[in-house]
Amino acid sequence: MRLKDYPAIIRKAWEGFDSSIGVKFVEDISAKVSTNHVFRVTLDNDDNVIAKLSYFGKYEHFKEDHRIIQTLANNLLYPYENVLARSLMKNNQVYTYRYQEDFVDTWVVFYNPIRAMNRMPRRLDEHHIRKLGNEAAKFHLASFRAGKSIPKSSKNLRTDIQHLLDILETDTGKYEHRGFIHILKKQCDIFLKNIQRLNVSGFDLMPVFVDWNIGNFSVTDDLKFFSRWDYDWFRVSSRIMDFYFFSRVVSNVGDRTVFSYLMGPLTEDRFMIFLEEYHQVYPLTEREIRFIKEAYRFFILNYVIKYGKYFFHRSYCTKLQKEAYELYFPAIEGFDEEKILRHLKL
Repeated sequence: MRLKDYPAIIRKAWEGFDSSIGVKFVEDISAKVSTNHVFRVTLDNDDNVIAKLSYFGKYEHFKEDHRIIQTLANNLLYPYENVLARSLMKNNQVYTYRYQEDFVDTWVVFYNPIRAMNRMPRRLDEHHIRKLGNEAAKFHLASFRAGKSIPKSSKNLRTDIQHLLDILETDTGKYEHRGFIHILKKQCDIFLKNIQRLNVSGFDLMPVFVDWNIGNFSVTDDLKFFSRWDYDWFRVSSRIMDFYFFSRVVSNVGDRTVFSYLMGPLTEDRFMIFLEEYHQVYPLTEREIRFIKEAYRFFILNYVIKYGKYFFHRSYCTKLQKEAYELYFPAIEGFDEEKILRHLKL
């Protein structure tokens, strides 16, 4: 097998799942941005399944994440019971396949295809923003309730940032981040101190899908969540971890496929409208509002700095890491959470 012959790996993975049905063809339907690859697999009987292939992180975390997301999908109640794609099961467990040969180490999971309904417009009007805020709060509340039945995650915010600090002490880390080690250690230290001060461990925990955008969810005619796909990042954490991505969806320029983590969407009045509607359904606390900028800091440290070269293609990674030092980090301390607190009367 030649290096990175992903369709061949998908075929091997399917054979391990059900050798009685062959694969007719494998079509790459990836977004071409991250290192995750998504395929539409057409079987000999003309049924379709979706395959996700990944080599990001650790296989053990890949298995754990999909076990958690499957449990959530099975425990969400009406009207969200069909929002999430379900993985294919074998022997009462989520089926995952690991392929290792020479320098290739990658893993595969299969999903039932998910149906889609309506897409929201790429630039929302106030009516859409209010409906989205209301619906996001209801979905978070449903996820929080379902979370009580979900297996515990081995990952959390503190361990992720500590991992970055450990990397910065290695020769590889010192080389890759040369010239910025002091800045990164300072940002990590600020984050760890602030999450302790805010007692983030005491926040409501729920499964959070941290990459909401117009392209990965659909809604009903009355703008209720109908389905979500994308099969990307997953963790058990605070609902606030979702807010930056929702702020992008409601931003004045509209949701974009160009990857950037500029903080501007969090400061727009349009995001205040979203929070106002959200707060009426699932009230926020002062500490959670003060955590918004720390959630943003975490995304930059964990996904742009630590995992950027693994998660994004090289051109995106270089662009985002350059922006991190020039734009993202300087903007954090100027974030005005007092404006949000006043708006929500907290």
